[in-house]
This record gives sequence, structure tokens and C-alpha cells, in this order.
Amino acid sequence: MWLRLFGLLLVAATGAWLAAAVAAAGTEEKAAVNPVPKATPAAARPCPLPERSRRSFERAARDTELPLALLTAVARVESSLRRPPSNVLAAARYLRMMLDRFHSTDLALAAYNAGPTAVARAGGAPSAEVLTYVAKVAALWRRLQGCR
Repeated sequence: MWLRLFGLLLVAATGAWLAAAVAAAGTEEKAAVNPVPKATPAAARPCPLPERSRRSFERAARDTELPLALLTAVARVESSLRRPPSNVLAAARYLRMMLDRFHSTDLALAAYNAGPTAVARAGGAPSAEVLTYVAKVAALWRRLQGCR
């Protein structure tokens, strides 16, 4: 019970921080979809993607309207970017479905990792392992902010 409570508090605190970042940036986009403020073009740098899969990631980001930095962070944490390029769009579409369902980046990442039923049943990340996954993706996404 304490672990679940800690997990919920962690998800809530992260969500509050992301919401504050959006408000500070003055963006009108929904926090659940893109809580990291857009970087200025001068700060834009290439996302650290292998050339063989860059087009797949860029297409997936366009088709799903998800930040390329988020897709890069998920793939790096999940598979160290060794995901076949053919799977990138399917993974991005699934993440988009989880965002549309849960309206929270943290909950969507937890559902992407553990499954939406487990997250709905637990009312958040269902285990410490899932909390760790969400924290790793969020931290990497912040570091990659603004990459293109």
C-alpha cells in the first residue's frame, strides 16, 4: 500500500511539474500531449537517432503529433534504439492511444509499459518497475527537449 501511495504521489508531483513548465512557457497546447515547452529554433539540434531509422521516427512524430524527443526517449529506454524501423510507427500510435485515453503523459507512459488495464486498475503505475520506467523516459525526454 505504501509503495502504491508513493507511486501516485510521484506521478502527481511529476504531472504538476510538467504542468508548471507548460504554463511558464506560455504554450496553449494540452499538457498531456506535449508538456515540454517547445525550444527555439536556435536551440534545436538533431535527436540522437541512428540514420537508418531517423525517417521512421520523423514520420511517426508527424503522423501521431507526438514530439520526436518523446519518441526518441521511449525507444532509447525501451530498446537502446535497436527497435526495427518498421515498428516505430506502431509504437508511436499505441503511445498516442494511451495519451488520448489517460490525458496524462505519466499515466500514458505507465500504460504503454504495463498495459492500460493494469494502470486503470491500480489508479496509476502498478509497480515500482513501471515507476522507474516512467521516470527514466521523462528524464531523458527533458534532456532531449528541442531536438529535431
